[in-house]
Amino acid sequence: LVPAPGSCSWFLPRSPHSLHDPRIVSLQLSVKMAGRVHRITLFKVPKAEDQQKLIEQYKAVDATNQKDGKPYILSLAAGRAEDDPRSQGFTVVCKTEFASLADLKYYDDECQAHQNLKAFAKTLTVEGIQTVYFTPQVVGGAAP
Repeated sequence: LVPAPGSCSWFLPRSPHSLHDPRIVSLQLSVKMAGRVHRITLFKVPKAEDQQKLIEQYKAVDATNQKDGKPYILSLAAGRAEDDPRSQGFTVVCKTEFASLADLKYYDDECQAHQNLKAFAKTLTVEGIQTVYFTPQVVGGAAP
């Protein structure tokens, strides 16, 4: 890392070799991901067919999310929770990532794709929902 000229930020100098150096690529990904806001939503949906319908609706959210005419959800992953006592009855999980808290707030309050998902979920048997969000303070692993 070297200081960027005339600023308080740092950057990685590029060389032909740095494009393929996994240490540099990993550091670049870690820096990008650390600033993102991660949102995790857990659903208690007892019926398997309702679980699949909810997951299908997340496909629609991914395909249609828009803010200022462009998709803005940086990452979306949804699926069934593994059958495990630690799941505490939660059966469907969705993890989304946003560039900012403002984007997350837009998702919660204004995004038409998310509004459609919430309306659809009300037609299913849902026994509970838990949502948390955070900005990572630690990013690591083999492929952050």
